[in-house]
Amino acid sequence: MRTVIESGHASNLIDGLIANGFRVDGNYKYMNNLRAILCSILILAIGIPSYPVPTFSDDAKSAYKRGQHAESLNQYDAAYDAYKQAFSLRPKEPRYIDGYLRMRTAAAIEHVTKGRQFLENQDMEGALIEFQRAAEIDSTNFVAASEARRVAMLIKRKAESAEASVSEANSQLAKQVENAEGPIELQPSPNTPITLRMTTTADNVYKTIGKLGGINVLFDLDYKPQKITIELNEVMMDEALRMVALESKTFWRPISPTAIFVAAEGKRKELESSIMKTFYLHNVSTPAELQEVVGSLKGMLDVSRIQVNATHSSITLRATPDQLVLAEKLVSDFDKPKPEVIIDVAVMQVSKDRMYNLGTTVPTSTSISPLSSGSGASGGSLSGLVKVGSLFGNSLVTPIPSATFTALMSDSNTKLIQNPEIRALNDEKASLKIGDRVPVATGSYSPGIGGGSVSPLVNTQFQYLDVGVNVDITPHIHSDHEVTLKMVLEISSVTGTNNIGGISQPVIGQRRIEHETRLEDGEVNLVGGILEDTETQSLSGYPWIANIPILKYLFGQENRDHTQNEIVFAITPHIVRADEVTNENLRSIDVGTNTSIGLRYKVEKPAAPENPKGQTKPSDTPAAPQNKTPQTALPPGAPTPAAAPAAKLPRL
Repeated sequence: MRTVIESGHASNLIDGLIANGFRVDGNYKYMNNLRAILCSILILAIGIPSYPVPTFSDDAKSAYKRGQHAESLNQYDAAYDAYKQAFSLRPKEPRYIDGYLRMRTAAAIEHVTKGRQFLENQDMEGALIEFQRAAEIDSTNFVAASEARRVAMLIKRKAESAEASVSEANSQLAKQVENAEGPIELQPSPNTPITLRMTTTADNVYKTIGKLGGINVLFDLDYKPQKITIELNEVMMDEALRMVALESKTFWRPISPTAIFVAAEGKRKELESSIMKTFYLHNVSTPAELQEVVGSLKGMLDVSRIQVNATHSSITLRATPDQLVLAEKLVSDFDKPKPEVIIDVAVMQVSKDRMYNLGTTVPTSTSISPLSSGSGASGGSLSGLVKVGSLFGNSLVTPIPSATFTALMSDSNTKLIQNPEIRALNDEKASLKIGDRVPVATGSYSPGIGGGSVSPLVNTQFQYLDVGVNVDITPHIHSDHEVTLKMVLEISSVTGTNNIGGISQPVIGQRRIEHETRLEDGEVNLVGGILEDTETQSLSGYPWIANIPILKYLFGQENRDHTQNEIVFAITPHIVRADEVTNENLRSIDVGTNTSIGLRYKVEKPAAPENPKGQTKPSDTPAAPQNKTPQTALPPGAPTPAAAPAAKLPRL
């Protein structure tokens, strides 16, 4: 509520101050101005506290709620800005720290993903902006920083190549590299199905097929053709050449788009063309993983010329065209992101301790001592002593015993819940340790040397044991959204100390579980359920009397102690990224024979031309004998047969 001070009251206050001796240089001509100033100051001083003052706590809480709302909508940038504001206002609040760090990582990863998409679309400027934004958000994201530097270098080189010219020798080499062509692809013309029936030498068959497809055929000087019989019905050019090579035990390779070279099968390794290519693997992290890919390529493709660059995670191969095609498929099958899983570990420990203590602590022993008669002892008591008899003129006295009655009940409950989160890669061990490192003496030591006193710490070595909550998990992620977890769960604590050889050694209590299970994504598994229930009951007092139901509390004491301790582990896996196996990875490919690799490629036959408008379809007219011989050829040098009404081409 605002406080309003009337002008009359303020004037009376100022008059009182002046009446008590408040003067301004002994002159009262500025009295009215002074009254106005002091009244304004007093009104402001009383009215300011009535206005609500915003606190950092309210702003941080509001920013945190905005971040949660943005995160639920997958708006990572807005969520990051909100969490960052909350963290800057309350840097020691655990939930603000967790939200800020979590969203910092998520927002940076999102910008890195967008940057890579821009790179795939050849938009280097957009990729550079995304990578720089990711590095700005998370300075620990080395991928974003390295990609930003790489893209910036590519943009710089592109600009330099467009503006400046390099030396003549380098430009000549670069030009030759740009003009170097890849594998030769045979381009027959016309590329139509071939029907051919011949019995002649293999070179004539090659030449005939070459003429039908507009292909020049060259032969090795050492090649000696053999007579073969070939029958081809509606096959394409590549398939026809492959059939002839299989029948004649030869091989051919294109030397230009319109020419092939034919040699004996025995010279395949000597004359077959080679291609070089570098494969960059984006999902390997260690040289050992790179060597696994290299070993697979060598074992499956029989490739000997292969070079590994572990620095750039690249493999350079020099192989035949068919081997290189298979290498491309194998690398794409192997170079996949590793599966990843987040494991929620909830450690719940509940302890209950109930103690009941009722009864009297009675004296169980006393002493009798003589007291001379000159000390003033009589039949009564003297200074807390009681006379129990006399001996040789001395009094025998005993002190008055004391007893304590106790009525006490204690009930305590302890609940401990820890909920850590572990993110692990497939088949990679992840460890979580929460607690202390306790030193334990190891090795041999001697308490003394040569009769002198030497500290045992001189010859003692120490190692540190992790005491607390220790979790070791190795996940294996299956393709059916299931996870196999190999877990070692341990809770330990220091329960006491022992003195061994002059050194105080800790006694460590341990509860340990080694467990392996297979869970579905999001399935909760309760592990443990370790229950320790201890009940202790004791009775102390005078014999026989302490066993009487009511008198036992007057001449004895009863103690009851009931302790329960239960520990439960709850394990919940959440698959972040599973192993992506597509139909392309599972597709079978014909790779040729056991000694040589030869691939068959899918070739679509050209569609048959449609009938002109108004022309009668063949199915609408009676069938007549026709000579259906598309691109049928005769051997070179054979006489052309005369026109005949026969429906088939004479077999040669």
